[in-house]
Amino acid sequence: MRASTCLHDAFIVSAQQSPQAVAVVEPGQGSISYGQLDALSDRLRDRLTELGVSRGDRVGIYLRKSIASVATLLGALKAGAAYVPVDPGAPVARGAYILHNCAVKAVVVEAELADKLAAALADLGAAPAVIAVDGSLPGGAGLGAALAAAEQSTSAARVGSVRSDADDLAYILYTSGSTGKPKGVMLSHEDAVSFVDWCSESFSPTAADRFSSHAPFHFDLSILDIHVCLKHGATLVLIGEDIGKDAPRLAQLIADERISIWYSAPSILALLAQFGSLASHDYGALRQVLFAGEVFPVKHLRALSELWPGRRYYNLYGPTETNVCTWHEVPLPVPAERNTPYPIGQVCSHLRARVLDESGAPVAHGSEGELCIAGPAVMRGYWALPEQTSKGFFTDREGNAWYRTGDIVTEADDACYTYLGRRDRMVKRRGYRVELGEIEAGLYRHAKVKEAAVLAFADEQAGLSITAFLSSDEAKRPSLIEIKRFCAENLPLYMIPDKFIWLDSLPKTSTDKIDYQRLKELP
Repeated sequence: MRASTCLHDAFIVSAQQSPQAVAVVEPGQGSISYGQLDALSDRLRDRLTELGVSRGDRVGIYLRKSIASVATLLGALKAGAAYVPVDPGAPVARGAYILHNCAVKAVVVEAELADKLAAALADLGAAPAVIAVDGSLPGGAGLGAALAAAEQSTSAARVGSVRSDADDLAYILYTSGSTGKPKGVMLSHEDAVSFVDWCSESFSPTAADRFSSHAPFHFDLSILDIHVCLKHGATLVLIGEDIGKDAPRLAQLIADERISIWYSAPSILALLAQFGSLASHDYGALRQVLFAGEVFPVKHLRALSELWPGRRYYNLYGPTETNVCTWHEVPLPVPAERNTPYPIGQVCSHLRARVLDESGAPVAHGSEGELCIAGPAVMRGYWALPEQTSKGFFTDREGNAWYRTGDIVTEADDACYTYLGRRDRMVKRRGYRVELGEIEAGLYRHAKVKEAAVLAFADEQAGLSITAFLSSDEAKRPSLIEIKRFCAENLPLYMIPDKFIWLDSLPKTSTDKIDYQRLKELP
């Protein structure tokens, strides 16, 4: 990759070539053209620069998915900064921790959330510049109004976009951390562009395509949605959380918006297959169905492929630290007798893969080992966590750094990988990577919780269910409603356990540690 290539360069080219083409659609709220989106993100770039944002800084995005949030991430990149998307639906303390942890210089926030976020940041001793956006205004108008107010009070000139180097950070995505605190995965322009280029080669998108944007922007699936789409001058159709898990409405939207390239976690596709009444809609525009983030139960994949025949289905695999690193096109039809998940496939052409044992030695084909990845799309490390960064990599005799995915796989003779499970206690749920220890840390915040242990169990319908085992010194334990309400206030929705089991005390090992193996036998 040329050192001068930035993640947003391809979008700028698309805007220059097709300024009138529709770039982003926000169903029910309007749309914006490439030329308009380019101009709006330029204005934000200038405002950020005026606020002191410069190359190498970080800009927080505390917005719901919208045209404004797309313009914000582009404006941050144009200012030479890395964008840091935060889930506005999660507890505000979590968002404030993330923004404080990576020392954002500025944050663009929904106006209705601005005061709460500012107070939470102040508690941490942080006070970044704030741009408050009225989220009730459609089509990016809220961001435009916020910038207009600032422009009236200043005489700042257009400053032009900053040229970032390949090694400069493009974005930081925070994932669940084993200490109970999220950790930031640092991705550079080179990381992102190499992935976007691979997607372009593999899926051959065109300006006529209409991409789904189902994943929230703090989820790594969004990188394909946004940046591959904008590179090719295609149209990005934003899907908000209010409709994203409502199968009947979502099924209607996919048809109405003529989406041609779909990408989501398998759990959403399973919902559509079961409850979307797909046979009653016209999906003539749909040509590719991509899924990643968790194992797709074969029975649901079979049902979906029968309801949406004639499309190409791709199983994409990869942690946030590498984005997609292996892929597999599902051969159709799915045999009626098949009940095992499809493999995660072969390594992507811009990356290399090895299967290693615990000592770092390669294992024989067909033997179990940890999948390790090297190449230009691998993260630069975890923000401000040098020890965890070091532990995350294996360096071979030639000095090449291999990222340890923590996933156990086998490799067939044709270099196709089959996923077997996690090395540690990290699981995938609803497409999100979840560290069970973070859920435990959240539960321990409840005043009546003495002990907490969280386990994940296979679930035929949901794919994965999470059970929390708890004990208390109090004679009156919290009710189910109370503990669920507490979780909703302290954890993202996808981390809330499905089941809570109260015990007098949790079983212990001989070293007085919680005995997770015995807990597994209880349900």
